[in-house]
Amino acid sequence: MATSDPVADARRNGRSRRARRWIWGIVFGLVGVLVAVAVIGVTYIAGLSSSYDKAETLPSAEVFPTDVPRPTPTKNVDAKNILLLGSDSRKGLGGSVEEIRGQRADSMLLVHIPADRSGVQVISFMRDNWVQIPGHGGAKLNAALAFGGTPLLVQTLEEITDVRIDHVAITDFEGFKGLSEALDGVTVNNSVAFKNQGFEFPQGPIDLRGQEALAYVQARYPFKDGDYQRVRNQQAFIKGMLDKLVSRETLTDPGRIAASVDALAPFLAVDEGLDAGTVASLGLSLREVDKSEIIFLTSPTLGTGMVGDQSIVRPDWDGLAALSEALKNDTVPQFAAEYPSR
Repeated sequence: MATSDPVADARRNGRSRRARRWIWGIVFGLVGVLVAVAVIGVTYIAGLSSSYDKAETLPSAEVFPTDVPRPTPTKNVDAKNILLLGSDSRKGLGGSVEEIRGQRADSMLLVHIPADRSGVQVISFMRDNWVQIPGHGGAKLNAALAFGGTPLLVQTLEEITDVRIDHVAITDFEGFKGLSEALDGVTVNNSVAFKNQGFEFPQGPIDLRGQEALAYVQARYPFKDGDYQRVRNQQAFIKGMLDKLVSRETLTDPGRIAASVDALAPFLAVDEGLDAGTVASLGLSLREVDKSEIIFLTSPTLGTGMVGDQSIVRPDWDGLAALSEALKNDTVPQFAAEYPSR
């Protein structure tokens, strides 16, 4: 008997307009949490903190599981794990995150910041990982959102990794155009030439913004390995965004920095602990991190398979156990060297 896929059912309506807009939410979250607001703590704290405070604050009960045991904080108490999610609709960023389901947030990044602030590791969890969702049995990872919203997704990821998620940032697509314009485009090192939505993307360095950038990160079907190359492209775009943000031309331009944060903040929702003061402090602690020390990787998998009529990604449980230990011990760079992303 075919296994029902609630996320796929939700996607069938309005797929073309909303397809995969979450990636810009991911970019905004990464920018806001790790880079742009770092500048708040360095030079422009008053004005930029005010801009960041335009972000919505969500009660912890609407973000984290409240009635189940959670992993205890690791021995490296200063280490932080921040989950970044995306939403394709401003409706998802109101007083409740119940509407952030299915196609509204179907990708996840776990940002690990080690206790010694020696770098930053960004781990992509593919949405089609076939996992056990508490109370619902086997399903794709992103189905946790359809079943129980952000708290159930946090619970599922915490059970997979056995590490505690400290903060959650949820972001929206609509701020992308203003942010990309504020940065005057993003340069990406494209690994595979392809075409999508009428745009051509040659191999090598390419400049992206607006609809062309969206077509770049959306592309899945031009590639034999589908989602795997799409994730690589998404990571390449985020790298390009970070490179632009930490470039001299951006960091020495107060107007560009202010415009970037202003473009981001209205489309950002964070848990109540991730306020401007917390983010500014985090940014200050990361001020010595070089962009070469920001590592991107994908949680270990064993390729694709089928469950009923669903195409899934098969998790590498041994690899995930090793990732768990790396997160607990602040040894993710060593793990990345031993388990290169597929």
